[in-house]
Order: sequence, then C-alpha cells, then structure tokens
Amino acid sequence: MPHAAIPVLETGRLVLKGPEPQDYPNFEATFTSYRARFMGGPLSEYESWMLYAAEIGHWQIHGFGMWMIHERETGATMGMAGGWYPKGWPEREIAWVIWPRVEGRGIALEAVHAVRGWLYDRLGWDTAVTYVDPKNVSSVRLCERLGAALDPAADSIDSHDVVYRHPSPAALKAGQLCDGIQMEIRCYSDPLSPTKGVPLD
Repeated sequence: MPHAAIPVLETGRLVLKGPEPQDYPNFEATFTSYRARFMGGPLSEYESWMLYAAEIGHWQIHGFGMWMIHERETGATMGMAGGWYPKGWPEREIAWVIWPRVEGRGIALEAVHAVRGWLYDRLGWDTAVTYVDPKNVSSVRLCERLGAALDPAADSIDSHDVVYRHPSPAALKAGQLCDGIQMEIRCYSDPLSPTKGVPLD
C-alpha cells in the first residue's frame, strides 16, 4: 500500500494519519525512555530508529499499521495506535502507545476505538488481540474499558505477556459496550465534566 493511500481517521478531538519522518522525535523520546519499559525498552537511539522504520514499512507489507495520533486543535502528535502484526506474532494485534504527559485524557481510548472500528469494518477483521505486560496497569484497564477480556488459551508473545481478546464486531455492535465507550469519550471531551482519580491511559 503506497503511503499516500494510508487512510486518515478523524474523531471529535483527534486526527489519525500515517507516520511521517517529521513525527519521529516524540517517538524516539518515548521509546528511549523509561516509558517504554513495557514495550521492550528503553531502546537505544538506533533501535528506536529501526522500530520507527518498521512502523512505516508495516503499512507497505500488510496494508495496515499504526497511525500517528494528532490533536485536532494543535496538530501535535500524542502517540500511536493501530494494527500490528510483525513476524513472530501469533495473531494480529491492536496496539497503542501514548507519549509521556498525555495520559489521563482518554486519548488512547478515543484513538483505539476508532482504529478498531476501521479494522473491523474496512478490513473485515473478525477478531483481534492485545498483548499486555500484566504490570502495565494503564493498558490492562484500557483493554477492559474497550471490552477486551483475558484469553488464557491464546498464544502469547513471550512469558511476560498476557493476551486480551477484543469483542467481535457483532458483539461490539449488539450490546451497550459501544455506547458506553462513546459516552466515556464524550465525558473526556466535555470541559464541564473533568475526570477525577488516577489516569487510565
């Protein structure tokens, strides 16, 4: 898939676009920091560069990949979310990473909800997983808020990960889950309804 063909996804607060070279600095700052401890990091500068090149190349190989999350109002990058299926992965994954100091605003929830809908509706995925380090409490909570459940029968990447299985497209549309996610996103978007407590993503 040529880079120009990567679709642009838009939500109330976000614009998701294919990764560009100019987006790299925040990616490098995140993956070479302690923030990346649950994603195989911290990485060296070289390892970070190679991973970002893989993010771009993934779209060419599979026709899907990770979008860069941009704030609609400012254009600033806030993280990445999308489909991920590198060599050695047992199944196609829905993955995300949020830059430091961006968490707690529902950005990951809003981005991943949009990404999952596109992968289901446009590519016909009937299932997806997310591989999570169980010590990564924020990602575990986000999986649960998205309706994903532990799947102990699924193969993990290594002994450090657990597998969360996302609801099927039919299950997502049939119940109240989708409405609940959209309601939570609206609460994050409403300046009169500030969230309280520990950041969840």
